[in-house]
Amino acid sequence: MPSKLYVGNLAYSVTSADLEQLFAQAGEVQSATVVADKFSGQSKGFGFVEMASAGDAATAIERFNDTELKGRNIKVNEAKPRESSFGGGNRGGRSGGAGMNRGRNRW
Repeated sequence: MPSKLYVGNLAYSVTSADLEQLFAQAGEVQSATVVADKFSGQSKGFGFVEMASAGDAATAIERFNDTELKGRNIKVNEAKPRESSFGGGNRGGRSGGAGMNRGRNRW
């Protein structure tokens, strides 16, 4: 079963190919992606690597966490599942459009 890893504190010059090449030393890499800003294309300083097995992922964490890559010590952890943006969870904003002017509707 594939295991996804979070790789943080990346230098802005690190590419997806760099990640793939590095993590291939720990096992079979299924995908490697550096996350970039959708407008500027600039790296956001983190990425994800999907290893072919949990054993390869554990090896990669042990081998590469807090090691230097292009001048920065990278952080490697098991990736946490993304939180759904649908349903549940209060993000601190107001909910519903009508409730924002409660008691002051002037229609």
